[in-house]
Amino acid sequence: MQLEINIAELRAGHFVVEIASQRGTYKLTQAGHIKNELVIKNLIAKGVESIIIDTDKTLNLTPKSLNLDDDFKPIPPESPGVFEIDKAKKLFNESKRIQRQVFDAAFVGKPLDIQPIHQVTDKTIDAIFKNPDALACIINIRKKDEYLLEHSVSVSVLMTIFARFLRIDKEIIQQLAVGAFLHDVGKIMVPEEVLNKPGKLTDEEFTLMKTHVNHSIDIIKATPGISPISLEVAALHHEKLDGNGYPFNVKGEDITTYGRMIAICDIFDALTAHRCYKDGYSHMKAFSILRNLGDSGHLDKRLVNLFINCMGVFPVGSLVELNSNKLAIVEKRNAEDPTKPKVRAFYSAKHHHYVEAKNIDLSKDRDFIIKGVRADDFDLDMNKIIEFLLTEG
Repeated sequence: MQLEINIAELRAGHFVVEIASQRGTYKLTQAGHIKNELVIKNLIAKGVESIIIDTDKTLNLTPKSLNLDDDFKPIPPESPGVFEIDKAKKLFNESKRIQRQVFDAAFVGKPLDIQPIHQVTDKTIDAIFKNPDALACIINIRKKDEYLLEHSVSVSVLMTIFARFLRIDKEIIQQLAVGAFLHDVGKIMVPEEVLNKPGKLTDEEFTLMKTHVNHSIDIIKATPGISPISLEVAALHHEKLDGNGYPFNVKGEDITTYGRMIAICDIFDALTAHRCYKDGYSHMKAFSILRNLGDSGHLDKRLVNLFINCMGVFPVGSLVELNSNKLAIVEKRNAEDPTKPKVRAFYSAKHHHYVEAKNIDLSKDRDFIIKGVRADDFDLDMNKIIEFLLTEG
């Protein structure tokens, strides 16, 4: 299977087919295996940004067989997301509590207190740097009637995960996380009947809805201690590269990288989240929509591809149907072959009942993924699934 990956994901043993994107004009002499870390560093120095690899030809090299330089430090393995679910859930709920305080203050015109926002986003960043999979998992467990609160928290989480993946400086990530946390605060000024309307908005209603960005900008500008980068990401989250976004019709190069990133995170979360009046899309469907938006010039195509690589073909916390007629939750990605993650099977799709939970490494097992699914497809509740897995843990 051929797959495009970010250069940061390239490892010794991968079979490189061709360069997908780069800042320069470097050309591969031929397709072949990556032998050591020095080759990867050379590709990065040449400006290579993403690579097409053939996962069927990946070699499972051990550290002793690699010619690694002295400063090479492998990324330590992460715990499966489900085992960190309690900590992640508490942090997510704490973030929602702070978010509720933010909206309450904004509604009555009081200045926002930036300190608790900094504290909770710093906790989130530390958790993500330790194990990004845990919080990536928890944002799949959402309450339909708390979309506004949970969306802002989730976009901040996604922005942090994406920025870490891109190896952006941690100090900048802190500012991006705060901006994403506050990006929709202006929605508190939009009438609820417009904000939660199940059907298509009229032109007049959509004009009213678009003003939430202006309100967010005004509220954030009035917040003591806010950084220009935090304001930037909130102000740009609905702008499009073709100039048809809002509220200022910013176009092309005038939209910063950070503005392009939050637009992707915002749309992805909006597509996958459940709401009172509609169910969210599967991750694969959302990825397809993001790619189409990139192809049509609304979003940054290169960053869309990087975001999809960041989240993984089968994101941690998502559900999959296995060839064995079992449902499983994805617990850990497989860098060598993204189609074969570590999963935890828990439900018989054939007999429609829970079964004893079983950890499966699909890179070593004969079972395989047929497709990604949603809990709703089998009349299941994601919260109850997680509770079951915790009791089985």
